[in-house]
Order: sequence, then structure tokens, then C-alpha cells
Amino acid sequence: MQRTVFFVSDSTGITAETIGHSILTQFDGVSFDTHRLPFVDDTEKANAAATRIKSAWARSGLRPIVVNTVVDAALSEIIAGTGALMLDVFAPFIGPLETELGVRRHKLVNRAHGLVDFAKYEARINATNYALAHDDGLDPGYKDADLVLVGVSRSGKTPTCLYMALHFGLRAANYPLTPDDLELSELPRRLRAHRQRLFGLTIAPERLAQIRAERRPGSRYAEPEQCRWELAQADRLFRSEGIPVLNTTHTSIEEIGSKILAQLGIERHLL
Repeated sequence: MQRTVFFVSDSTGITAETIGHSILTQFDGVSFDTHRLPFVDDTEKANAAATRIKSAWARSGLRPIVVNTVVDAALSEIIAGTGALMLDVFAPFIGPLETELGVRRHKLVNRAHGLVDFAKYEARINATNYALAHDDGLDPGYKDADLVLVGVSRSGKTPTCLYMALHFGLRAANYPLTPDDLELSELPRRLRAHRQRLFGLTIAPERLAQIRAERRPGSRYAEPEQCRWELAQADRLFRSEGIPVLNTTHTSIEEIGSKILAQLGIERHLL
């Protein structure tokens, strides 16, 4: 069974899509054909969205599902007029909050992902630039880093650094453990002064070999035996140096980032 799902928003649609996917993953055995409809912020666009939703119903014969974060009630009514199952993300919270706070909400669009707080936005951009400049040991200076991820090549360091920079404004650097580093069985000299900010990433050998083979097929770099040796050496290094470590094999980037912050005791909110 496949159901069509629309994430409809008067802004980017990121909130609707993120919450929607979190809900849909709770239902095994159902396939979802998902579509994001962002910037539905006037009558014309709402009518266009409604037409698309109705067309999906006509094609499949099954009632579409709409995860809605449109603020304007009139536009939401147009979408609801399709007869689709409407899941309004904000509705359960707005009324109780207005009562509790004694303040009516301002129906302004693009507040969650717009340039509302320029300082936070600049912090994210600066952190992202930092992560790119300190990717794969490009820049040896880590004195300004909030944390330094350490691991063998292709263990998930770069995407994790970029995620934490973009979402938390963290200055995250990463250092790849090369075979030369691993043969020494001790912490590379460049990292010793930053021991308290180090965090190790590891991964299953089979998954690492698969990832490396996609990048350099037929190379020694991608051989399962080489992957097993590097990971075993890295794990020994992490244990001997007391570096906290996380296995990324079956873990999303979002979960990796949150677990790293929790284990290092870094309290940082989404920007």
C-alpha cells in the first residue's frame, strides 16, 4: 500500500517535512510517496496546491495526507477543501499557548527559517566556514575549535561537522587517522593539546569497505582487510587515550550530532 503525503508550508517546508517524516516512520508496512510544497503564501498558490492534491487522489484512488504548517487560516481552508487528511502541525499548540501567555499569536510567515536573528545566522555561517576550512586536517590550528572529530577516512566526520555547524553554530574540525598515524599507536602530535575536545567516530568494517569502494573501486584503500585493520587500530587508540567514541554504522547524522554534544557536555540549542 502506498499513500501520497504532501508537506505544505507558507515558508521553506522544512518544519512540515521534518515533523512529517518523524511521524511517518512510525508506520511499518506502508509506503509513502512524499512531496514538499513550500511558499504557499497566497490564494493562487493555495489553489494550485489544492489542485495538485486532488489530482493525486484521482490518480491513486486513496485519500492524500497533508502535513500543514501554513499560518493563514484562509489558505489552510483552501487546502482542507480538497478533502485530504489535514494534519495541522501548529493547531494543537497555538490555542493553549495563547491562553497560558495571555497573548495572541502574530500570524507572520517565515519566522522559523527566515532571517529573524542575524546574529544566529552569522554564527551558523561562520561555523560552517570553520568546518570547511578545518576539514580532513586541512588547517592544523584547532585552538578555536569547540570539538575535533577523529576517525579513519569515510567514517562520517565531514557530514557530522557540517551538520553541527549549520544547526548548532559549533566550530567543529575533523582529523583523519591515516595508516601512518595508526602504525604509531599513539595520538598524533597535532591533537595532543586538544585531547579534551576530541571525539572518535568508528563504523562497521563491511560498511566502510562499501563506502570506500564507491569512491575508489578496486583500491587497497577499499579492501575489507585494510578497513578492518584501520578500524581495529583506531579503536585501540581511542581506548588507550580515553577518547569517547561513537559507532556511526546505523546512526543518522542528527543522532550522531546530538550524542556527541551530550557526551562532551556541550549544551547548544538549534539556531
